[in-house]
Amino acid sequence: MDVQTWTYIIVGITFLIYISIAIWSRASSTSEFYIAGRGVSPLANGMATAADWMSAASFISMAGIIAFSGYDGSVYLMGWTGGYVLLALLLAPYLRKFGKFTVPDFIGDRYYSKTARKVAVYCALIVSFTYVAGQMRGVGIVFSRFLEVPINTGVIIGMVIVLFYAVLGGMKGITYTQVAQYCILIFAFMLPAIFISFQMTGNLIPQIGMGSALNDNSGIYLLDKLDLLSKDLGFNEFTNGSKSVTDIFFITLALMVGTAGLPHVIVRFFTVKRVKDARKSVGLALLFITILYTTAPAVAVFSKLNLIQTVSNKEYTTMPEWFKNWEKTGLISYDDKNKDGIINYMNSSDNELTIDNDIMVLANPEIANLPPWIIALVAAGGLAAALSTAAGLLLVISTSISRDLVKKTYYPNISESEELWIARISAIFAVLIAGYFGINPPGFVAAVVALAFGLAASSLFPAIVLGIFSKRINREGAISGMTVGISLMLYYMMKFKLGWLGEIPPKSDWWFGISPEGFGSIAMMCNFLVSIVVSRFTSPPPKEVIEMIDRIRTP
Repeated sequence: MDVQTWTYIIVGITFLIYISIAIWSRASSTSEFYIAGRGVSPLANGMATAADWMSAASFISMAGIIAFSGYDGSVYLMGWTGGYVLLALLLAPYLRKFGKFTVPDFIGDRYYSKTARKVAVYCALIVSFTYVAGQMRGVGIVFSRFLEVPINTGVIIGMVIVLFYAVLGGMKGITYTQVAQYCILIFAFMLPAIFISFQMTGNLIPQIGMGSALNDNSGIYLLDKLDLLSKDLGFNEFTNGSKSVTDIFFITLALMVGTAGLPHVIVRFFTVKRVKDARKSVGLALLFITILYTTAPAVAVFSKLNLIQTVSNKEYTTMPEWFKNWEKTGLISYDDKNKDGIINYMNSSDNELTIDNDIMVLANPEIANLPPWIIALVAAGGLAAALSTAAGLLLVISTSISRDLVKKTYYPNISESEELWIARISAIFAVLIAGYFGINPPGFVAAVVALAFGLAASSLFPAIVLGIFSKRINREGAISGMTVGISLMLYYMMKFKLGWLGEIPPKSDWWFGISPEGFGSIAMMCNFLVSIVVSRFTSPPPKEVIEMIDRIRTP
């Protein structure tokens, strides 16, 4: 059977599993819709958290970024895993002991203010919509290649699937669907990596194979070969970076702190029975995530070396089938500038090959000429990664609207059934908006996602940390800090990344030499500073709030 037939079979089976789980675990109350009735075990929650976390950016884009940026791509590995250490130590157990449903719930009660709750809701919505745009784009990319439909059609198909199990099952349905999605995505990511590692180095463990000698009797190590080829083509050596140490530090910090402030990750720790289960969930999630994250650099090395050796200085007419298949999607393109019929891939104005970072993981099995069923399995894994995170984000969006805005702010007397209907209607609108951003994204998947981390770092993280560990921070300080932090990050993002304020300025104009992906760290520091200063010059929190903080912090 060909790749497309295998894809229909494997993707069809996985979608049937997701829908069956959604029907089996459909939510019948707001508690089940928001936090799965607090009945999730640490193991299931750890797997669900890992799937929720390992989005299209992790599965599809991260290895692609590392493949083209080399050493510089390590910031994503350090930042996205280090954030879970912060979660385990600073947030998860305290928020679980607080015992509410959402991040705005905590901020609204801790800062005794409907205004603080509203600001937190708006921050959560901005972060979630920025993040979900990347997920829907990832779904479209997978569908466009493997089911041979336009990217926009792929986005629409993904919207329908997510809508079904997110609206029907809520957090309960999403949690158990994500357990299945984790199993699928980790198997789909690891199997090709193991095959290719053995194919190239004779070592079955990709992490070790990446640092091994090629099994072509040359005695050359794989990374040395990639460095040599990169230099010959005019690129930086793969193992050397081009970013400044300052920028790497601030990007890593923004990703770490952003991870700890992401509302769709934090909400997972409200779903377990006990506080100690929240700690266990974080530890297990980090273990499950590490499996993919330590393999991603190996996949990046394998795919980049295979790509260079396949296409560089080769005749276009002799390109293998995988090249023609991906060319149809528009994610890889060839422009024969000197009309010699040979693909000149190099780091200069004479370069004739344009490659989208997002295809590297998905195309890797095809480039390595692996069996069609493995190629189809990778497609199913990419969809699982994108859909799992999209569902978690959409739940945060619908919960923020139905509970934090409608129930807790404007219409406190609505019944539970009315609240549940509002949550489901909100999820429908959220899916439609997410689909629009998936069709009209502001950048490739990982670039969009990295900006979401900066937004989370600059807005929600300081308010949560100060709310737990400082008794002096009051509502005026928190509201001012969140407003200043997210406003700064939005301005910097629109000016230096998206070009919404005119032409995008050159890198030399970056403030303090820090990229948009790293500026969330600066905006976060401003948030902390403003919150502390404003709180010092205004009235302290009331006595009942101090008592609540003491209860949260008591083991």
